[in-house]
Amino acid sequence: MKYSMAMVWAWVPMVLAMSVLLAGCEEPVYTPRPKGYFRIELPEKAYQQYNSSDCPYTFEYPVYGKASRHNTFFGEDVADACWLDIMLPELTGEIHLSYKEINADNSLEKLIEDAHKMAYKHTVKADYIDESVISTPNGMGGMLYELGGNAASNIQFYVTDSTKHFMRGSLYFGATPNQDSLAPVITFVRTDMLHLIETLRWE
Repeated sequence: MKYSMAMVWAWVPMVLAMSVLLAGCEEPVYTPRPKGYFRIELPEKAYQQYNSSDCPYTFEYPVYGKASRHNTFFGEDVADACWLDIMLPELTGEIHLSYKEINADNSLEKLIEDAHKMAYKHTVKADYIDESVISTPNGMGGMLYELGGNAASNIQFYVTDSTKHFMRGSLYFGATPNQDSLAPVITFVRTDMLHLIETLRWE
């Protein structure tokens, strides 16, 4: 059977159409998306005063925080009634504050060494620890520890007047430690902890 050129050219559009249809039947190619995290809504910054007739300190803490006495520490009763938890329910975080009076049983050197040990206890999970000297307008000094990586506590500090009063603080979250997802919240609460330190006064 002979075909004329006109007949051959008549088939060309049909062949092209079939090629496009067959190409469209191939399995779609999926590109994996980069790992992402839920957007965290951070509350507005505002502070309130903490005062206690039983404890020799006062400071300002976030209005989205709830201060309560810390009665136990790792399952044991706390002898000192001036330990506090500042709960941050919107951020599923807590700032633990422990207070000690400097005396013969608790020398300044011992309290500083204990605070240093507590910070470096997290080096198992921390990628690094940055230490910054604290010096407040109220004449107090101390140290700020910032721990990188998936440490249980990313920020810790101690502050003291070097003669009578000593306070240690640490930040914890009620979630599996993940610095990538928690980074905005850690930065946000860091500002609150520095504000607490700067407004801390001994009574």
